[in-house]
Amino acid sequence: MLAFIKNMFASIILSFFLFFQTSPTTAQQSPPRPTPTPSIAEFLNTLTAETKHSIRVGGRQLNYTVTTGFMPLTNGQTGETEAKIFYIAYTLDDENASVNKSNRPLMFSFNGGPGSASVWLHLGALGPKRVKMLDDGLMPPPPYQLVDNEQTWLTETDLVFIDPVGTGYSRAMKPELASKFFSVNGDIESVGEFIRLYLGRNERWSSPLFLVGESYGTARAAGLSNHLFERGIGLNGILLVSSVLNFQTIRFAEGNDVTYPLIFPSYTATAWYHKRLPANLQSKPLRQVLDEAENWAIKEYAPALVRSDRMSASEKQTLLEKFSSYSGLSRTFIEQNNYRINLDAFNKELLRDQRRTTGRLDSRFTGIDRNAATDNPETDPSMNAIRPPYTATFNDYVRRDLGFRSDLEYYILGGGINAPWNFNVSQGYANTAANLQSAMQKNPFMKIFVASGFYDMATPYFATEYTLAAMNLDSTLRRNISVSYYEAGHMMYIEKNSLRKLKEDASAFIQKSIQK
Repeated sequence: MLAFIKNMFASIILSFFLFFQTSPTTAQQSPPRPTPTPSIAEFLNTLTAETKHSIRVGGRQLNYTVTTGFMPLTNGQTGETEAKIFYIAYTLDDENASVNKSNRPLMFSFNGGPGSASVWLHLGALGPKRVKMLDDGLMPPPPYQLVDNEQTWLTETDLVFIDPVGTGYSRAMKPELASKFFSVNGDIESVGEFIRLYLGRNERWSSPLFLVGESYGTARAAGLSNHLFERGIGLNGILLVSSVLNFQTIRFAEGNDVTYPLIFPSYTATAWYHKRLPANLQSKPLRQVLDEAENWAIKEYAPALVRSDRMSASEKQTLLEKFSSYSGLSRTFIEQNNYRINLDAFNKELLRDQRRTTGRLDSRFTGIDRNAATDNPETDPSMNAIRPPYTATFNDYVRRDLGFRSDLEYYILGGGINAPWNFNVSQGYANTAANLQSAMQKNPFMKIFVASGFYDMATPYFATEYTLAAMNLDSTLRRNISVSYYEAGHMMYIEKNSLRKLKEDASAFIQKSIQK
């Protein structure tokens, strides 16, 4: 029988050989077949890279390894791989790390959106390379460059940058599975599963563990704090950069008056920066002016919104005078808007007489609209300043330096989440502050660091203060929260001085969080 099988196999091979030897004309005349485009599933199965690098920081040489690749997420019941998450991990190779790697801190980083890749914190503040912006954070002329980041957090901790499903190169394996990940809860569960898998595959369960999130990434981090704890993963610390945990605080919606007093000090900061305040306020330091604006917003403006049309004529006049004084807006404009100025209206109105708009992510930035008479800015000048440099430099860096090549589009901000995001609330607003509160009660050793920019209009600093206060933490837990402010915007690290201050603050926080 074995001899028969061998003879049959030999005959088949001979037949193929004779065919190609006797049909040269046919083979030559057949047009070459185009190389098939690999499917997303095939692409996600094939690419990974590991490279070695070094950088000098403050006289110290850091040798490090960068691992670039995918983590599969598998359905525990069916065994089907449902998605793959793209990540870039930086691990230090110096002698101390190699002796006992498990003692070195490990930090997981992600950005916001939802729909944003991790590139902003990665190439803006934390990684050993950063996008070169002008010193004040404005966009430089192209072509854009990456430079060594002397403020890298790699001096303190290993870093893992995570692109949640629908961002960066991360994809669901089938289109019909994508919506499973496009929700508050689905996002937390999938990123939590990534973290669990990473700890196991890289033997880092004993490392001091940290999360850092920016914007919507802070809501993700707060949600993860409790999710991970319930799965046996206790965190040493969480860093919230430009925070939003309670979405009621930033949504301008009919009947939601909470937002207006909470963003008002940011209006004051913006008007101060652009020199639109009265001389008696303009001459004062920013922090002093903000103290006054905050006090007015809490004690006078918020109560006035509660009373609305029950205010007397004199009360309305007093409100108009103070509102105008602290915002730089005209009394007529304020009154016409019923004392409720949403963000788009403010950004369009403040510098309208100069035919300029102010930025949402960073209100120091100004833009030029085609039509100065419209109600809302046409674009966000602060987003315009950062998107091209970060997109171009990442796509060059991941190929040229990290050896990871792909024709798949890297979704840096939007494009990868096609379905509406599910905030998992039937009424009201998503609020992961409750998750964070629960985690802090269960893990009293976990520390929280909050970084806020005075010129951040997307996630106003005063709204963050309100959210933290409304958690009603026990005093023994409240002291685990530290807050720092920066004279910059949502991405405060694009401004040179704020980049340095953020690194100093983060280093002190990490050291404090791992002290026994």
